[in-house]
Amino acid sequence: MRVTTRALASDDAGLAARFVAALIGELAPGHRPDLPAMTETAAALLAMPTVTGLVASRDGRDVGLIMLNECAAIYAGGRFGEITELYVLPDCRSGGVARQLVARATDLARARGWTRLEVGAPDQPAWARTKAFYQREGFAEVGPRLKRQV
Repeated sequence: MRVTTRALASDDAGLAARFVAALIGELAPGHRPDLPAMTETAAALLAMPTVTGLVASRDGRDVGLIMLNECAAIYAGGRFGEITELYVLPDCRSGGVARQLVARATDLARARGWTRLEVGAPDQPAWARTKAFYQREGFAEVGPRLKRQV
């Protein structure tokens, strides 16, 4: 089965929100995302020139999503991309969907002159398979990522 990808537009906000809600549901069981609020946020983000969403489809069915943000840092040598969300439906995993999304993100990074792609992997060791996927795709571990709510 062939996987195709396409860029998301602002009117795809509901689709993006549903995929991200499913991702959150797996990462934080019991947490119930506010889908209308997420859809509103997705629409606003997809309208920004620094945010790109891609959806993967197989046989006409949307099966995966990757969201990218353009960032900039001196340590990175300028502009770079960050993968903020990557999700593939459970019944489509290990079938090359995530690999295709990352490959398309890499192509976009090159076209935009980004120096690198970064991604934060979920807590270990519970998500070791996710970390192993990124390492197979050429990502190197550089240390933990921390956050502070403001």
